[in-house]
Amino acid sequence: MTDRPDHRAAVARRLKQRHAAERRFRLYGVMAIAVAVAFLALLLGRIIDQGHSAFETHSITLDVPVDASRIDPAYPQGANYDQMAAEALAARLSADVRDPEVARELRDLMSPDLGFQLLAHVRSDPSAIGQTLSIEAPVGDSADLFYKGDIQREVPEDQRVLSNRQIAWLDQMEDQGLVRSHFNWGLFTRSDSTQPEMAGLLGAVVGSALMLMVTALLSIPIGVMAAVYLEEFAPKNRLTEVIEININNLAAVPSIIYGLLGLAIFIGWMGLPRSSPLVGGVVLSLMAMPTIIIATRASLKAVPQSIRDAALALGASRTQTVFSHVLPLALPGVMTGAIISMAHALGETAPLLMIGMVSFVPGVPEGILSASSALPTQIFIWENAAEAAFHERTAAAILVLLVFMVVMNAAAIVLRRRLERRW
Repeated sequence: MTDRPDHRAAVARRLKQRHAAERRFRLYGVMAIAVAVAFLALLLGRIIDQGHSAFETHSITLDVPVDASRIDPAYPQGANYDQMAAEALAARLSADVRDPEVARELRDLMSPDLGFQLLAHVRSDPSAIGQTLSIEAPVGDSADLFYKGDIQREVPEDQRVLSNRQIAWLDQMEDQGLVRSHFNWGLFTRSDSTQPEMAGLLGAVVGSALMLMVTALLSIPIGVMAAVYLEEFAPKNRLTEVIEININNLAAVPSIIYGLLGLAIFIGWMGLPRSSPLVGGVVLSLMAMPTIIIATRASLKAVPQSIRDAALALGASRTQTVFSHVLPLALPGVMTGAIISMAHALGETAPLLMIGMVSFVPGVPEGILSASSALPTQIFIWENAAEAAFHERTAAAILVLLVFMVVMNAAAIVLRRRLERRW
């Protein structure tokens, strides 16, 4: 009776529909992955296209006579070293530096770093007064953009930041070999500056490292111990259920709420230094702790109950069982959760803005109580700057931040694969 032709046809029809539905599902999955990869490639491509030029810079090497008649050896910082540099450049370009407009345009082509280097030489060696010093310094931000092709000479003069005269001078400087192109090491060896060509990420990187150190020292031990207690020792009652629900809810709280908490308690009530890595690290540790607790509890649950039973049967105490057997076996998952939470904390911006880390900090922080910036807030500051040269540095800083996060996530994957055990 089951071999009737109409029954076999119905079965074949249903099988065909099921196979067609499965093929459609696989196609939808491939399409979803393709769309996600396309958007990711578009995003990364846009960032790389905008930021790759920041890793290249142009510098000028200039012989500058240090005029002894303008410098008081007892107060060397009172001299106008920028003007001396402008006059030296004007001599090479046959420009009349006595014209104030010509002097201003010449100074715009050079970075103030040239004048700072002259002052540093005079301070360190007073015998340099009256001599001619060879100084290499970055060109001005507009000149750097011109050499990179971001400012086109074909654009009408009233629509670009460089005048026709300045562009002619830049051509002369290049023809005379005064300018060279090289890798922008200053992006990693300098701190923030109001001048784009002198701005770097060193202060922000050090500030982020100090914050992550504070975050790790607070959140990882406390989070792991809280998870161990809740999973292995706490009685299963209404109180622990409420605690577990609130921990899960805390993991979904917007990060800006943690910033408001840090502003009100750690700065407003406790009086800790504003814009310091200590406050930033404490705020980020509060944000990272729920993630660490959840990941650690999941890792502890993955350890088979037979491990616990065997240890207890051999005479081990509950504490010895947990810390000598269960926790070491759960360590891969614990470390993965900790590293991923640290990577998440590294990229947070909103809570750091609330505690004042958006302020301009030109130096490198000396400790966790010093005023500091961080990579996410540095990106925020540069993106809101008026100078066009800061925008390419914004994209470059995003690339640096992405590299750090990719490295941290890759480390989590490698550690998990090397340490995990299959049951």
